[in-house]
This record gives sequence, structure tokens and C-alpha cells, in this order.
Amino acid sequence: MNTHRTHQPSTEVAPEEAWYKSSYSDGTGNNCIEAAELPTRVGVRDSKDKKGPALVFPHNSWRSFVTSVRTGEISMEPRV
Repeated sequence: MNTHRTHQPSTEVAPEEAWYKSSYSDGTGNNCIEAAELPTRVGVRDSKDKKGPALVFPHNSWRSFVTSVRTGEISMEPRV
């Protein structure tokens, strides 16, 4: 298992035009993420920090996450 992690700026993960705002973003500019489809993975970043770090996931992991959100297995409601 690879335990070495590095943080790549989103500008190194994908060009600016590749990023798109998630349909789950709240529309107010808060709690927004952007994703970028890459050949073998998906990049995810905070839309308020476009030059900040990006998380990168294999396609199958990202699809599993999105499916879990859509089916309600993962709640999008904030914890109190």
C-alpha cells in the first residue's frame, strides 16, 4: 500500500478549462466543488481555491462515491 501522499495544485492536475462545477454545489458560492475528467482519473477541487490542492480519484472510486450520494447512502446534509 502506498502511504506516501503529495498534494498537487489543481493547476497541475488539469487545465482551467477542464474544471466544471458540481451539480450538487449550493449555488451561493459556498460549499462548491469542481471536478475535472481526466483520461484515467477524476480531479476534485474547492471552487473557491482554484490554485489550491486537488484530490484525485480513479474513475471507479469516483463513480461509486457519486452513486452513493445519488442513492442517499451518503447524506449531503451537514452534521450538527
